[in-house]
Amino acid sequence: MLAQRTSLFKPSGTAAARAAARAAADAGKEITDLTAGEIWSDLAPTIREGAIEAIDKGVNRYTETVGMMELREALARKVSLDTGQIWKAEEVAVTSGAKQALFNAAMVLLNPGDEVIVPAPYWTTFPAQVLIAGGTPIFVDTRSNDYVPRTEDIKTAVTERTRAVVISTPNNPTGAVYDVQTLKEIAELAINHNVWVIFDECYGDFVHGHYNHYSIVSVVPEIRSRTLIVNSFSKSLALAGWRIGYVAGPTEVIDAARALQSHTTSNPNVIAQHAVLTHLQRGDSGYERELRSRLTSARQMGLEILSYLKRIPVPKAQGSFYFYLDLTNLLAPETSNPMTGDADTVVHSLLAEAGVATVSGSAFGDPAGIRLSYGVSLERLEAGLGRLVGILNGWEQHVASQR
Repeated sequence: MLAQRTSLFKPSGTAAARAAARAAADAGKEITDLTAGEIWSDLAPTIREGAIEAIDKGVNRYTETVGMMELREALARKVSLDTGQIWKAEEVAVTSGAKQALFNAAMVLLNPGDEVIVPAPYWTTFPAQVLIAGGTPIFVDTRSNDYVPRTEDIKTAVTERTRAVVISTPNNPTGAVYDVQTLKEIAELAINHNVWVIFDECYGDFVHGHYNHYSIVSVVPEIRSRTLIVNSFSKSLALAGWRIGYVAGPTEVIDAARALQSHTTSNPNVIAQHAVLTHLQRGDSGYERELRSRLTSARQMGLEILSYLKRIPVPKAQGSFYFYLDLTNLLAPETSNPMTGDADTVVHSLLAEAGVATVSGSAFGDPAGIRLSYGVSLERLEAGLGRLVGILNGWEQHVASQR
């Protein structure tokens, strides 16, 4: 009875993990939820001021479909600063979060049968939206290279049907940060094969240690005419629920996205637009610095706790705010190992035995990984990771005792 396209995708794996955590909590179990791709934080003062001022002024009318001109101009200045190139408002569309920016990109770029190269593990929405648009996701495994794709593997995946390659750095779910050389090689490959680059930098504000985030357009300026830069304020300003993002790219793509968006959501939330505009005009980056400092502390504490894991490598966690655990050794076939299976088994057991909610790597195309968010409070993170390590090491001790 349903449209055939509904068989092409399932509900988001991350959303399903959050729902499982809520269900366990509703059942009376004490849960530490490490599933969400959001930061637990108060609003930036300028965001609050901008929203309240807009409400007090009675702002309640439609804006231009792809956002207020003043906001698009401010975003063009931001992208210009980020990339070292001059961008105009006509090259920017404001969207209801990065998901809509990516959906617009898929719908205006892809024809049925087109292929899109997606490095794996991947954010669950990337392949789903390709399928919705009638395309075919082609996965390139990155697990053997610290979750960064090898250019030769991408090149091998290119065919005459290849239309685009998706780049997510800092990466969700793995936290990997792509280096300059990798970005340069991918850009040159895309130029040589006439392929679009969909560049998701939603976690670009969160890189750690000696790592740095680079825009692919700043690394290879010639790729700009074939690149869509996708970003949002869900992460950098902890505004996940406000649904405000943007896409920057060639004017013909932005014009097509405008036409599409006029028939889907129309303009993004007007109060959120005013709030972000106020922040861009008045903010001094103090809120962002404080947010990064807090996440740096959470990362450091989390890595110290995870260093006690016995059969699981400590994640590098180069960027974003996720720890991505490789469970390959833990899940190695052993007749006495109670955890033979896949990441789903581990996730269910952690929720039941430790009260810790995580996201299975199966949502990201990896049956041997789990994602943990450290965007929660330090107290909850410390308690949750402590229980997680205890449970996982307990399984290791069980294996040892049976040998």
